[in-house]
Amino acid sequence: MNKSERGVALVTGASSGIGRSTVQALVRAGYRVFGTSRKKVDSAPDGVTMLVCDVTDDSSVETMLKDVMSRAGRIDLVVNNAGSGLIGAAEESSTEQALQLFDVNVFGIIRVTNGVLPLMRSQSQGRIINISSVAGFLPGPFTALYTSTKHAVEGYSESLDHELRSLGIRVSLVEPAFTRTALEESSAQPDRKLGIYENGRQRMNTTWRNAIANGDHPEDVADTVVRAATDTCPKVRYTPAKRAGQLRTMRRFVPESMFEKSFRKEMNVI
Repeated sequence: MNKSERGVALVTGASSGIGRSTVQALVRAGYRVFGTSRKKVDSAPDGVTMLVCDVTDDSSVETMLKDVMSRAGRIDLVVNNAGSGLIGAAEESSTEQALQLFDVNVFGIIRVTNGVLPLMRSQSQGRIINISSVAGFLPGPFTALYTSTKHAVEGYSESLDHELRSLGIRVSLVEPAFTRTALEESSAQPDRKLGIYENGRQRMNTTWRNAIANGDHPEDVADTVVRAATDTCPKVRYTPAKRAGQLRTMRRFVPESMFEKSFRKEMNVI
């Protein structure tokens, strides 16, 4: 498939950050691109058709997919990017808040994937790329619930790839490290804060804010998505930019006690 025949791509959570950079990169790569946002946006990047979709709502996802099919007739690539963050001690979030986070970060991916798989199976080909995080293999303090969602995405995606390869469909994960987006600013705060965790939570908010400000560019992640989408033999996991790859290598090969000590220092955990 040459550049002018890449096909139709769908990217959720495309109004800003990694999602917006991704739709732009896919247009440059030759795809016909649809992006989604939870609310209607006033303007879209050149070459991108923006649609409204709430990934936590079954009917919204179904309506969006029908709209894409009515306009384009097929879907060759799905990038599940829509997601939310949460910084706080595990004990500080109610079960309801945990469910809300999983509804976006995990079940949102499942809803879109379940909706698109019958279409891809009928085509006997397709690519699904799920935006995970280094948090998918590297648990961190004051992000227990967020990290849990990313671990779930990792397990779901790898299992799904095993199931779908024989049908001509591949599933990949893209695992960014800190990236210059508004994730920290838009992340939820725990709904039942406890004073004993206040200092630690504030330190973690500061750590995230500084790390994001000095993090990788969203374009680095977007370029990795394009690589995952167009590789002849796609891998299950891709780590954008240098830092994510370093963390994966260290997590795998550095002795646990040594890695833990270094990581706690970097995360400013006392």
